[in-house]
Amino acid sequence: MLCELVTLTGAPAELADELRRLVPAPESVREAVAEIIAGVRAGGDGAVRDYTRRFDRAGAEPGPVRVTDAELDAALERLEEPLRSALEQTIANVRHVAAETLCPERVIGLGGDGPPGYEVVVREAPVGRAGIYVPGGRAPYPSTVVMGVVPAQVAGVEQVAVCTPPGREDDVHPVVLAACRLVGASEVYRMGGAQAVAALAFGTESVQPADVIAGPGNLYVQEAKRQVFGHVGIDGFAGPSDLVVIADAASDPEPLALDLLAQAEHGPGTLVVGISTGSELLQAVNRRLEGAPDTGALARLVRVPDTERALALASAFAPEHLQLVGPRAEALAPRVTRVGSVFVGAAAGTAFGDYIAGSNHILPTGGAARFASALTPMRFRRSFTEVRIGAAAAGRLAGLAAPLARAEHFEFHAQSMEARIRDNG
Repeated sequence: MLCELVTLTGAPAELADELRRLVPAPESVREAVAEIIAGVRAGGDGAVRDYTRRFDRAGAEPGPVRVTDAELDAALERLEEPLRSALEQTIANVRHVAAETLCPERVIGLGGDGPPGYEVVVREAPVGRAGIYVPGGRAPYPSTVVMGVVPAQVAGVEQVAVCTPPGREDDVHPVVLAACRLVGASEVYRMGGAQAVAALAFGTESVQPADVIAGPGNLYVQEAKRQVFGHVGIDGFAGPSDLVVIADAASDPEPLALDLLAQAEHGPGTLVVGISTGSELLQAVNRRLEGAPDTGALARLVRVPDTERALALASAFAPEHLQLVGPRAEALAPRVTRVGSVFVGAAAGTAFGDYIAGSNHILPTGGAARFASALTPMRFRRSFTEVRIGAAAAGRLAGLAAPLARAEHFEFHAQSMEARIRDNG
């Protein structure tokens, strides 16, 4: 595995930018993605199958775009223990945590000491249809089926479709199909890449368009989500993956190296960063990483002069995952604000969050944790207000707001409100 030891000597933000530049930006595939989206919009199912044949099946003929119920049932029947138990517990844990994020309807009374009858009700409603992208090709990801479908279901979405690419030599992996059946996905499509995002956004003969598209993927998938945003909602940009570990000098190097290697398994474009004040610890981790198989991921080990500088570097990097190991590092947890998900303590490896902890592993990447969040049911819900104004309150509000409307040269706005004064005078 390609790894490099560096020492923080300048501003943490400068090193964070340098680390981010190691990973290709989605803009590098912008034109290719635009061509694929245009092709799917014009060609529908035929274009999706052509791109699947070209990109996913290495020239072999793909199966029908939609996976049949019989295929899903057969996959679930073949799912063996203990894998089924693991998936069932993961579904239960993710569903429980997701349910706790829902907000009830709120009624907000306004007007202070003024007349009664003026309130704003904040209400929410789910979108009608969600599309969940599940990566494939290199390996099956049944856990991502759970992480995408469950929050949408908890949000109240009635139709939750999953798409995932077939492999070069085989069809969609049976464990992914079994997970789709176990979690209760409405439909499953054998398609991946930018063409799948385009099909979910605009629809084809076989694919109904979605209102929101969510899920991780490579640069092509994330750039496609960026290009269709506005026509549909998206969860954000989830991929390629990254991990930052801040560890005290006295930490055990073996589990730290394994945590970095675990995230590196996500392959090309993945960036893993270990930060510590301990040179010996970093050297020990480096020796372990150098002997590991090359997945195409990149690793950097950074020596910092103090824990405060470690936090500053992590904050500037805004990682998808952040692990804090050792008393000094763990004490930073209350001050961490720019992260997708933080794991505190030597026992809290990121891998638990990828599977069974109950947190969601669809997280903001590429530094998007500065402004974005993990996937929750709220991504599949719309918030809107219901305004109720009584007659007495309307007169008072009109008198206050009409001058503001006229300042903006909206005379009829002012007259519309003032009409309520006359109607209720």
